[in-house]
Amino acid sequence: MRIVLIGPPGAGKGTQAAILHEKLGVPHISTGDLFREHVSRRTELGRTAQRYLDTGGLVPDELTGEMVRGRLARPDARHGFLLDGFPRTVPQARELAAVLDDMGSTLDAVLEFTAPEEDVVARLLNRGRPDDTEDVIRHRQQVYRRQTAPLLAHYSGILLTVHAVGPIDEIASRALAGLTDREQILAD
Repeated sequence: MRIVLIGPPGAGKGTQAAILHEKLGVPHISTGDLFREHVSRRTELGRTAQRYLDTGGLVPDELTGEMVRGRLARPDARHGFLLDGFPRTVPQARELAAVLDDMGSTLDAVLEFTAPEEDVVARLLNRGRPDDTEDVIRHRQQVYRRQTAPLLAHYSGILLTVHAVGPIDEIASRALAGLTDREQILAD
């Protein structure tokens, strides 16, 4: 299955991606990991991305799209993937659609992990990172909501919402059940 994972910071996407990767047998592709890989290997894309990262700017959609395109072309992603961190906006969703169209495929599902803001704020505060102050965390939540609302509407036909509160294995079971239901609908 070709799946995009979305959700606010602290919703547990990374944790769920690791479980879904094991259960579905498809790679978990994080754009953060792609950036780090390209920067550490000093690829042309990595050097260009580094210039934006060094100044605190956002890496342009086209550059991120090229990294994603290259990663999705690898043999392990041929039969599916879990894409985490891209797209975050409707223009990025269009970029991903163009990448997949060039490959002759489409997304099967978008998994949205949701949790009340108070829960995700508490989770992130408990990580103990120095940059995870309550004000910063709440600002990230606002940015996420502002950027993601249009994206959710864009993906409404393939969007599966997963309540991301409770034991980790229960959340994973909810996600897998939603994907199983989606697969059955597609097969009919």
